[in-house]
Amino acid sequence: MNIQAMMKQAQKMQKEMMDAKAKIDSMTFESTKSFVTVKATGNKQITEILIDNDKLEKDDIEMLQDMLVVAINDVMNQIDNETEKTMGKYTQGMPGLF
Repeated sequence: MNIQAMMKQAQKMQKEMMDAKAKIDSMTFESTKSFVTVKATGNKQITEILIDNDKLEKDDIEMLQDMLVVAINDVMNQIDNETEKTMGKYTQGMPGLF
């Protein structure tokens, strides 16, 4: 294979990677833990936090804080898993590229 063909193939793969990453970035992920729902985009931007007031007692502020942490961490893990699943074919197991 000549160098020009290799460069063309690398450019094609780079475009596919960028398209795949853009698709993940445009996705919305959601996690609900108890009475807290967190929504985030694929580029890890929290877009919404919903709290079900009907299930929240006045003494539950500490639990609310804990549920927020759990839900946010869960939604970030979902994004990481989707990114690894989609981008893994390009990175071939090299973590941390995206």
